[in-house]
Amino acid sequence: MLRRNLLLSALAAPAVLRAGPARAAEPVDVELVLAVDVSRSVDAEEMEMQMRGYAAAFRDPRLAEALMRGPIGAVAVTLFTWSDWNIQEHLVPWTRLGSAAACEGFARAVDAAPRRTHLYTSISGAIDFACRLFGQGFEGTRQVVDISGDGINNSGRDLAAARDEAMGQGIILNGLAVLDRTPPPIGLGQMQPLDEYYQERVIGGPGAFLMVAEGFEAFEQAVRRKVIREVALDAPAGPLVERAFA
Repeated sequence: MLRRNLLLSALAAPAVLRAGPARAAEPVDVELVLAVDVSRSVDAEEMEMQMRGYAAAFRDPRLAEALMRGPIGAVAVTLFTWSDWNIQEHLVPWTRLGSAAACEGFARAVDAAPRRTHLYTSISGAIDFACRLFGQGFEGTRQVVDISGDGINNSGRDLAAARDEAMGQGIILNGLAVLDRTPPPIGLGQMQPLDEYYQERVIGGPGAFLMVAEGFEAFEQAVRRKVIREVALDAPAGPLVERAFA
């Protein structure tokens, strides 16, 4: 009878008996979230320029060289697109990059990602979504969100609140402002220049900086320079604002 009771007790608590230790997060030098604007101001051609730009950046041998210079020699990167406050598509999952081959794999994933555009521009929604992506299998010495866009926040909650909460968690917010040459629709014009808007209201945190692409034609050069700077852990501090031209 005693033996039978012991057996029943063991079967009744399999989780306690079989559970192993929790999987530790893998250390990396940087956790980098790429947040790509796909609001209605981004047409199909411009969307393709953005995605090709990100893929080309990760195929640049200088990027692989930069990310391998850190103490760990690897970074973790993920990519999502964003528009309305409730529309974010997580297109490329967290990927550990510690070699040129791994960077090429990430570039191929960007190439294969769907291209979809939506309506509004919710930078606050993008920041909130990006912050929730951290802590998923990796632990970086820095957590960075790279927000690219060509318009101001016009959907979702207050941008200042989202920015402050992210910075309160120790997350660095960098920006890539695209100065679109196409005039905005009537009624959607913005009073403040976009590069000033991003500098004052979007970026923040230790070492945060803004890259400005002078038109979508300059996007590929801009994103390449920006990502290389973000993963180069020991790079000297650069200017607060950099500009890329086609």
